[in-house]
Amino acid sequence: MRFPEFEGEWQEKRLSDIADLSKGIGISKDQLSADGEPCILYGELYTKYKSETIKEVISKTNIDNTKLVKSKANDVIIPCSGETAEEIATARCVLKDDILLGGDLNIIRLHGYDGSFMSHQLNGKRKYDIAKVAQGVSVVHLYGEHLKNIKTINPSLNEQKKIANLLSLLDERISTQNKIIEDLKKLRSAIIEREYTFKVQTHSHIGDFIEQNSNRNKDNIIQNVLSVSNRQGFIRQREQFEDRSIASDDTSNYKIVARNDFAFNPARINVGSIARLTTFEKGIVSPMYICFHTKNSILPEYLSFYFETKQFFSEMQKRLEGSVRQCLSYEGLCNIPLFPPVIEEQRRIGKRLFTLVQKFNLEMTFLEMLQKQKTYLLRQMFI
Repeated sequence: MRFPEFEGEWQEKRLSDIADLSKGIGISKDQLSADGEPCILYGELYTKYKSETIKEVISKTNIDNTKLVKSKANDVIIPCSGETAEEIATARCVLKDDILLGGDLNIIRLHGYDGSFMSHQLNGKRKYDIAKVAQGVSVVHLYGEHLKNIKTINPSLNEQKKIANLLSLLDERISTQNKIIEDLKKLRSAIIEREYTFKVQTHSHIGDFIEQNSNRNKDNIIQNVLSVSNRQGFIRQREQFEDRSIASDDTSNYKIVARNDFAFNPARINVGSIARLTTFEKGIVSPMYICFHTKNSILPEYLSFYFETKQFFSEMQKRLEGSVRQCLSYEGLCNIPLFPPVIEEQRRIGKRLFTLVQKFNLEMTFLEMLQKQKTYLLRQMFI
């Protein structure tokens, strides 16, 4: 796939043939400040800079910079260390001069090549070439001597710039979409905290509104084995464990959950592993899960959103038991204070938040489509 006005073969070049390779000089997190000169730390390439080009620098430092390394616009930077070989192959183009570049950053200073184009190429077609030359097990390292023989394939500079501009437009749209999603997350959290701040002293508790489930999967009738993820809620176990089931052949002791039932892992509820079943009519979960359903005095959707509140998290933390591995018992859950409003008010709150969840899911789906489009273009536009 090419722009129609360009022709001719792309040229293969090693990085050492088209760039000078060097390394940044150490700046620690402790040396960051509210003012000073802009700087980039290697860890920020994983957490703060998600697109291939860095237009605005987030961090600053006021340490003596006389011995530090400063960027030149068009530099490409790659971390020197990471947790996995694939993770470490993360390239970013710095678009500004005089940005302080911290230690553990490889610097690729190109001669007559577009840095944004190169970042996209290194993150796309060359990502696994870079991963192959990275070294280490628990911590993976990557240095200039490893990068110098990485082969790149490049068109003319004008075509590089046009490809980079197209991909940058898509990056900007992805960045905007991420901001929309973050704003929706903040709005959801704000609404939940406002609606679930109880204005009266309550003597009622969660245990007054729920009943524990004890039904077992006798005769192995139900085959839909589920797990509770702290990010996705109820999911099929094989999806959580990469297309393999860790359930035993005999699931007769597994607990049955039906639509609108809740389940939580006592040892992982502190990281959010509690959920309401909404995606299946029935399923089974490991005997280690605690399962329950709501009584008629509370709506399941209302209780589900309560489990996202700061108040619930705070009360839950007070009731964790165990020194090495802290767990929440069913009795501990039942002892948490709760004062729900009347059913009609619960329904109003649940409906409002459900609408927001639908909007969030729609925006997430659109983000995934944009990311797939970018992946497709990277595959088609680079040889």
